[in-house]
This record gives sequence, C-alpha cells and structure tokens, in this order.
Amino acid sequence: MINGRRVLAMVFKEMLQVWRDPRSLAFALIMPLMQMVLLGYGVSLDIKHVPLCVFDQENSQASRTLVEQFAASNWFRITSVLTRDRSIRGALDSGTCIGALVIPVNFSRELASTGVGPIQLVFDATDTNTTNIAIGYAQGVIARANAILARDLAQRRGTPLQTVGMIDLEPRVWFNEGLDSRNFIIPGAVAVILALIGAQLTSLTVSREWERGTMEQLISTPVTPLEVMIGKLVPYFVIGAIDAAFCLGMAVYWYHVPLRGSWIALTITTCLFIAVVLAIGYLISVRIKSQIGAGQVALLVTMLPTTLLSGYTFPIDQMPAPIRAATVLIYARYFVTILRAVFLKGSSLVTLATPELGLIVYTVIVLWLAARAFHKRLD
Repeated sequence: MINGRRVLAMVFKEMLQVWRDPRSLAFALIMPLMQMVLLGYGVSLDIKHVPLCVFDQENSQASRTLVEQFAASNWFRITSVLTRDRSIRGALDSGTCIGALVIPVNFSRELASTGVGPIQLVFDATDTNTTNIAIGYAQGVIARANAILARDLAQRRGTPLQTVGMIDLEPRVWFNEGLDSRNFIIPGAVAVILALIGAQLTSLTVSREWERGTMEQLISTPVTPLEVMIGKLVPYFVIGAIDAAFCLGMAVYWYHVPLRGSWIALTITTCLFIAVVLAIGYLISVRIKSQIGAGQVALLVTMLPTTLLSGYTFPIDQMPAPIRAATVLIYARYFVTILRAVFLKGSSLVTLATPELGLIVYTVIVLWLAARAFHKRLD
C-alpha cells in the first residue's frame, strides 16, 4: 500500500536535491533551448543555391537560354564561367562549385536538326544526398528550358508547337505542402531532446545516493521501493513536462511548424513518453552506482536509438528487414510517429491507436521493471 505522506516526503527531498544541484537544473532547463536552436537552424534537408560552374563551348542563344534558366531558379547559383575543359576538375576539387554544366559546340545545331540537344552535368558526388537532390532539380530546370526552346524553334519555323503525346503532370503533396524539411525535423527533435534530458536526469538519482553515502539513511526509513521510485520520479516528471511544453511551444510559435492535431492528444502521448524515459533513467541509476557510468549508459541507450532507429533521421521502411524488426523495441519510434502525425496530419488519438498502444505497453513494462529493480539493501 502506498503511503501518501512518505511519497510526499520523498518528493520534497528530491526537489531539494535538484534545487541544491544547479548544474542539473541548468542542464534540464537550458539544454532544451540550445538543442532546439541547433537542430532547428543547423539541420536541414532542403538544398538551395547549389553552386554551379558553367562551361558553355557554343555561347549561342539556345545555350544562353539554358544557362539563364539555371541562374533564374532558386536551386542553383552560377559561381563561375569556365573557359577550358580542364578547369572543371579544378573547380570541383577546390569547392568553387559542386556541379558543372557543360554545353558542347554543336548544341543548337543538334537541337534544330534532331530535336535533342546534348549537354552534360558533372557533379561532385562525395555528398550523395546533395548530388541526388541536385540532379532532380536540374531535370526540372532542363524540362522548363526545353519547353522554352521548343516554343522558340516552332516560332522560327512557323510551325505549330507539337503537343501530341505529351503528358501534363500536376503534382500535389499533402501535409507538408511546401516540402519544408523543418516541418519534418522539428517534431522528431522534440522526441530526441526529451529522451536525452529525461534519462540523463533520472540516471543520477539513486547513484547519487550511493556516491554521497546517504543510501544507508534511505534504506533505514520505512519508505517502500515503490514509494522511493515515485518520490524520485515526480520532480523530474514536472521538469520534463516544463521542457516538453517549452519545446512544443517553440516548435509551433517560433519555427511555425503547423499543429493540425489536438493539444490533448499531444499532451497525453508526451506524458507517456516522459514517463518511459524517466523510468529508463531510474532503472539505469539503480543498476549502476557511479554517476558517471550511469550518465554514459543513459546517453548510449537513449541518444543513439532515438537518433538512428526511431525514424527521426532515417526512414524505417528503407532499413534492412532485421533492423526494421528491431525498431519495434525502440520506444522513441512510437513517439516520433505520433508527433509527426499530430503536427502535420492532424491525426487523432483514435487514428494513432497502434503507436499509442506500443507506447503504453512500453511505459507499463519499464515502470514495472524500475519498481522491481530497487531493493532496500546495501549489496
């Protein structure tokens, strides 16, 4: 039976510990701000103003039209105009550009006679992600330039523009209409921050008692192990809720990530996630008596899985089958899925039943393990 007075006494004791440890308090309150700023402004999947060199061997009206289309787009930035073929390698090596547009001397002649003008795009593929995106952008620019050149050629010849057999594609995207990577990154960043902060804080609670020599006093009290766990987790749950409110508010009102779902769904699932990470940190603190060791293990079991295997950085459906199966054990996977669905899709609690169930099961299991882990003995 849980005694409310003993639990309140433990809560008050832990609150005093937090208040007397300004480093932990500063870590809990300042670190979320730093991480939200760094992840919000420092991490982006959007590729704009890709530096591009141009080697136009023909310098005709048609070739200049093509170059102007690249320069006018928001995706490429013409950094230099090359005059020799050998200059391409030097420009790519020096970082002057990461791509080179090469237009041969027979470009307009081939375009007029066969309808196909050969060009070449050379990219520095040391960064494969940027290269793949830039190639897609270049195909869009070339398609627009091709339409302009076809229209000009038809006007000069006095023939109608050929439209038979052409496919008019009108793409539409839902939930993130502007394809803004910040709307994708920021919700997942909230999960990463809460996982790191929560587990780090509670990973020091019991190990601190061992290092300061106060464990004997705690064991001699009539407080039960369950009351110890509740008393130690409640203050950090309040701190975690403050951090969560700050991070979610910053996502909505500072970064302007659209929140299309309900705050109620967001609050309930966030509280579940905070309980999970706090219980994991507490479990680590019970098993490891050194604060340094507990902090390192907490960092290992929270930061790496949350960053790499939750879907925050890499899509889970693109992972190999064994790794994809292992992500079922990653608690952050469920919260990242819920955050993005509530923010961008406006999903309700009913729609998110599957990841919610996974998070609830994880919460119950981890809290049960944490409650059984602490024993009132000195071995």
